[in-house]
Amino acid sequence: MARDPETIQADIERARDALAITVDELSVRANPKRAVEQGKEMVQTKLAEPKIKYTLIGVGALVGFLILRKLFR
Repeated sequence: MARDPETIQADIERARDALAITVDELSVRANPKRAVEQGKEMVQTKLAEPKIKYTLIGVGALVGFLILRKLFR
């Protein structure tokens, strides 16, 4: 069964539109700034967890204490 030229042209236009949408989505996903922002958000979320936050505070206080102790000895 042969297809008429209008149907073929309509199919080509639909495929072109779908491809343009796909390319736009890929360009958004592959944007390095977006990846950096997502990484920052992930790290900030992880550091905001009480278990990690208080552990880091404790380690910082211990390091500070050891430095002060070393300085005043």
